[in-house]
Amino acid sequence: MKALVLSGGSGTRLRPITHTSAKQLVPVANKPILFYVLESIAATGITDVGIVVGHTAQEIQDAVGDGSSFGLDVTYIAQAQPLGLAHAVRISRDYLGDDDFVMYLGDNFIIDGIEDLVERFRDERPDAQILLTRVPDPRAFGVAVLDEQGRVVGLEEKPEHPRSDLALAGVYFFTPLVHEAVEAVKPSWRGELEITDSIQYLIDSGADVRSQIISGYWKDTGNVTDILEVNRIILESIESSIEGEVDDASQIIGRVVVERGARVKGSRIVGPVRIGAGTEIHDSYIGPFTSVAENCRVLDSELEFSIMMRDSSVTGIRRIEASLIGRHVHGSSVPRVPNAHRLVLGDHSTFQISS
Repeated sequence: MKALVLSGGSGTRLRPITHTSAKQLVPVANKPILFYVLESIAATGITDVGIVVGHTAQEIQDAVGDGSSFGLDVTYIAQAQPLGLAHAVRISRDYLGDDDFVMYLGDNFIIDGIEDLVERFRDERPDAQILLTRVPDPRAFGVAVLDEQGRVVGLEEKPEHPRSDLALAGVYFFTPLVHEAVEAVKPSWRGELEITDSIQYLIDSGADVRSQIISGYWKDTGNVTDILEVNRIILESIESSIEGEVDDASQIIGRVVVERGARVKGSRIVGPVRIGAGTEIHDSYIGPFTSVAENCRVLDSELEFSIMMRDSSVTGIRRIEASLIGRHVHGSSVPRVPNAHRLVLGDHSTFQISS
């Protein structure tokens, strides 16, 4: 069995971060989202992984390499344009051969991993197996409709009027039969080859398509709100580890990781928090659910429920929260300027100013 990881796409919902960085490499708890995906695959015993890459191919390759650091053998598959999930399967045909495979979207996060799911697929080997999760607003997802016996009878991609609240999570299991389906479908109204249309083709052809509703935590980290939420979830599980320098004037409260080479002086850190290697925190407050990556500087500032990516700094800023700060970002305070109102008022005027 192989794995196919999709790491193309433009990440429009994460701009401006994704103007200069692959969305799959945005860090949560100081580790790229894509790394969690690869670790999850490695835990199943699968070793052969194809990664579909687009215009950020070089950045993905630089980060992942040949996959050996994850215990994987990685092959890169170029996708010139993001033309849909089924298109990604279509261009990966030579790599996948006649093997069963799991397709995992590289910006999705399943906290419980996929070991049990892979084992079930191997044991039962349906033609396709999809994961579903209930969401409050399914219009942004592929949506599945089940019959009274729980069998999948219909799929829609980002419907305006969803027929259920069951969204497709970003993990799919297929036998080689799916290759017939992806060749048969036509581009949707979005101009893409949809995997939902391919699975619907299998259903209409009488194939054995099964679903499993997952109860554990799942997120599509396609926007800032979801990335911050995943960061919070991961930080909830960290154990305290102080390998860097923390002076006597600082307070460390709760579960805090200070990586080797980091320095904390005259500051208060309330966990869960992760501070990256080489980072300096001086005369500052770092609040819960915050990740500060390597080689950052936080001086005389307050930061909470946020992610600061590597090589960035903030100085004299109060207060930053619920924020995603990219790489090589530098912020500082400016002197206050006097407030003034310039008025030209006619006779008998009445005015109100909030000041």
